[in-house]
Amino acid sequence: MDDVLVLARLQFAITAIAHYLFVALTLGLVTHLVVMQTRWAVTGKDEHRRQARFWGRLYLVNYALGIGTGIVMEFQFGLVWSGLTHYTGNVFGAPLAIETLVAFFAESTLLGLWIFGWDRMGRVLHTVVLWLLALTAWSSVYFVLAANGFLNHPVGYEIVGGEVRLTDFTALLTNTNALSAAAHIASGAMVTGSFFVVAVSAWHLRRRTGHEEFFWSSMKLALPLAPVFVALTAALGGWQIGFSVEQTPTKYGERSPETAGLIRDFTARFGPDTYLPPGISRTAEVLMVMGALFMGALAILGVLFLAKRNLMRRKVLLWLLTAALVLPYLSNVSGWVFREVGRQPWAVYGVLKTKDATTQGLTAGTVLASLLVFGSLVAVLVLVDWALLLRLARRGPDDNPADLSGRSDDPEGWAAAAGLPRPSSDAPSTVRTF
Repeated sequence: MDDVLVLARLQFAITAIAHYLFVALTLGLVTHLVVMQTRWAVTGKDEHRRQARFWGRLYLVNYALGIGTGIVMEFQFGLVWSGLTHYTGNVFGAPLAIETLVAFFAESTLLGLWIFGWDRMGRVLHTVVLWLLALTAWSSVYFVLAANGFLNHPVGYEIVGGEVRLTDFTALLTNTNALSAAAHIASGAMVTGSFFVVAVSAWHLRRRTGHEEFFWSSMKLALPLAPVFVALTAALGGWQIGFSVEQTPTKYGERSPETAGLIRDFTARFGPDTYLPPGISRTAEVLMVMGALFMGALAILGVLFLAKRNLMRRKVLLWLLTAALVLPYLSNVSGWVFREVGRQPWAVYGVLKTKDATTQGLTAGTVLASLLVFGSLVAVLVLVDWALLLRLARRGPDDNPADLSGRSDDPEGWAAAAGLPRPSSDAPSTVRTF
């Protein structure tokens, strides 16, 4: 049973971390897109339209492949964690069901309208679609956090006939654990989006790729936001810890005065166990904070050199801003590890232990097989995502004449940029590539 539990937890850790790598960038980048396209809707300037289209391509790649990692996560709930779904499914599953409707119906429909709406809608209507798309993306995340908040701080439920039943849906959605986590994670996603735009822009500015004006405009938008959101994320993290220390005190060990008494209570109710989290939880907390400190310092330094375009002459700083793209991912992943591992040994804090949340009858071989399959799938998706992002980012805005709906004003140029053969002279004059 110990081997099954270890493998099951490792599988969930790999798939959850991989999925969150996509989520953080998707949320941060779509919000920057809203700003870029709103500027185009207001001013009508082509430079803002080009910005929205270029960064929109990168957003679409990340969004599309991120869906795959989300589907993998859904599969494992039924395969490995049916003990959790059977016992708490009436509560835990409610916000996840709503999230599925939002993500796979509303959000996907709006995304399709936005992709194929270029040159078919007026710029104001097309921008409204993007605003709605961003709102559905953020609401989708909140419903996931409402489910996760229940795991950390169960509210609005009762236990009847050996099952957890939902008694107060409002309490579930207004859980302070979920609200504080949502605010902290939202700000962290904005940090990720800002550093992504900054990193790509810094690469082009340092390499002098011929798109200096385009990426200088993007840099001026994203870089000043980075230190603001780093500071806001830290402040919201402190706000979240205030609730977390009260709701999951064992996560903080001796730092919480309630830990000793709660451990005695857990031991009396559930038997002897290790009710303090493993050391990796504390390590993750330190990495989260260190990553935030480095990001804040580097972002402030970059902002100081924005005046009179001094930043464009600081190649070392531009290189650091490109390399710093790893920092928001380090902090985001470390934060999730601290939040989830710190809850152990509980699947639902004080209600259901993790070892009881697994599917009964599983063997170590079965879980290992699913771990290898699911782990390989998400690894391929992550690698393909970053390969495509790097390829599109390096080309810049003018080497991708195909628009977001797949149409091209220069099909031969698009084919050359994509590494495809030139179309023959007798080929149809209009070619759909998507």
